[in-house]
Amino acid sequence: MTTTDTPDSRIRTFHPRRGRMSDRQRDALARLWPAYGLTIAALDGPCDPTTLFGRRAPLVLEIGSGMGDATATMAAADRDRDYLAVEVHTPGIANLLELVERHRLENVRVAEGDALDLVRAMPEGCLDAVHVYFPDPWPKTRHHKRRIIAPAHVALLRSRLAPGGTLHCATDWAEYAQSMRDTLTADPKLVDVHGGYAPRPAHRPVTKFERRALTAGREIFDLIHRRR
Repeated sequence: MTTTDTPDSRIRTFHPRRGRMSDRQRDALARLWPAYGLTIAALDGPCDPTTLFGRRAPLVLEIGSGMGDATATMAAADRDRDYLAVEVHTPGIANLLELVERHRLENVRVAEGDALDLVRAMPEGCLDAVHVYFPDPWPKTRHHKRRIIAPAHVALLRSRLAPGGTLHCATDWAEYAQSMRDTLTADPKLVDVHGGYAPRPAHRPVTKFERRALTAGREIFDLIHRRR
């Protein structure tokens, strides 16, 4: 175990998801995965971002990129930074790969598997930002230990941020938002940028998932903390 690991930090924080793919998605996955994909379970040593992207640039880690629309939009508007998107939903991975090709996003790579295992393989201080947008809230009390925004996981993510790097979380679950806020505020090496919930930054696109939450009357909570 590393200094940021505990027995609970090895508990899975996501539902494995495969789902049905269209012919278009299957084609994108087959053609583009060798160039842009990374299988986390196949890593047999450290993950070097410079080797992965073929250049040295500020790196953003997207945990749970869904169908990839938000990641593609941010990466297209921010080509001086690299975006490493992690997802377990195969159709979402395939859709993002198609967007990468369509928009010629050489600053995007897509990883499949457990994001925390990937982070453990990355060097400390290598990330400019970590985005955790609308993670599984695991609403039942007995499942709260599976939440990704938990003390041990936050300590691990923070250790990979460069000084001044940001950890940006968003959720539409009020109870999880308060739990996130308590957890992030308790980390002595993180600074709350807005002193509470943040206004939605212009760089974070509104996704279909977020629109559905707003239509259902749920409030969106953003939290942005910076590494000291």
